[in-house]
Amino acid sequence: MKVAVAMSGGVDSSAAAAILKEQGHELVGFTMQLWNQNRGISVDENGESLPSRCCSLDDVYDARRVAEELGFPFYVLNLEREFERDVVQPFVASYLNGETPIPCVACNSRLKFASLDRLAVSLGCEKVATGHYARVEFDCETGRYQLLRGRDSQKDQSYFLWELTQDQLSRSMFPLGEMSKPAAREAARRHELAVAEKSESQEICFVPDGDYAGFIDRYLAAEGQTGRLPGAGEIVSTGGKMIGEHTGIHHYTIGQRRGIGISSALPLYVTGIDSAHNRIVVGNQEELLREEFTAAGVNWIAFDNPTAPVRAEVRVRYRHTAEPATITPVSDHRVQVKFDEPQRAITPGQATVFYRGDEVVGGGWIVK
Repeated sequence: MKVAVAMSGGVDSSAAAAILKEQGHELVGFTMQLWNQNRGISVDENGESLPSRCCSLDDVYDARRVAEELGFPFYVLNLEREFERDVVQPFVASYLNGETPIPCVACNSRLKFASLDRLAVSLGCEKVATGHYARVEFDCETGRYQLLRGRDSQKDQSYFLWELTQDQLSRSMFPLGEMSKPAAREAARRHELAVAEKSESQEICFVPDGDYAGFIDRYLAAEGQTGRLPGAGEIVSTGGKMIGEHTGIHHYTIGQRRGIGISSALPLYVTGIDSAHNRIVVGNQEELLREEFTAAGVNWIAFDNPTAPVRAEVRVRYRHTAEPATITPVSDHRVQVKFDEPQRAITPGQATVFYRGDEVVGGGWIVK
């Protein structure tokens, strides 16, 4: 087949391309230029640009070099404007609204897959391939494409792909879905790719140091929008008593323990963020536990929008173990999720994904 391959310049996408080439497919490689490191936003305290993934010129160069080594055409797509509009700006707004967003989901489905899918069709490519650790299969009984966990539970990335539509899944290929990370790296070594020993990043690509609040401060300063920053406010107990002051709600997230700045005989955790009153709510560990939450923007993969409650195992963040719950539709693309047992630190802004074993049933965005 003729396959469009998304290439980040890292080991995984390079190994995926090598495996497809080995299988005899005709490849066209694409790298997406997403973030301009020269804007002086993703920098350290000395003003030096921080190393990045998916964004830097070095990564574009590495992707091009792999395409040359494997012998297929390669193109760079400049999606900086779309990335800022669809990923970065919502990320900033979400933090300022007291949420803790996960931009990788929107980036994958609304930007990367959508852009590459359109290009693939225009170039006559039958499939779009990425280096994600996930699987896609067609279920003859239901007539639908299934999104499945990657075989390597430690690297499974199905959590980030729940927004994919049936149309997108029908053209998706995940060559690493059956593999482990060591096996993927070995595939890169076997093909003598220059990136075979390249390290991987665990952070959001445009915030490589993990300092989200610092990024937001610098971004709004660069945009001349520092007036949007919430500023100092109250830290209150769950009973409403003021016990301290914070420096901006975007410095905090649900479940946070360190950096609150309040002395206490017992550990205190952030249990709530009240953006309307610019308050941080803190309490004990037990007060982090919740049984229910609401999710919006729900996308069902395993079936069309249900009208009756659905039983599934539900994750509320990437490293959360999926737990049994009942998912009840309450309106169009909105559901109420109730766990069998209370879960810790359910956080607005995060993605929630519904599983039945290895299959992704659907997912949504936690709103409250």
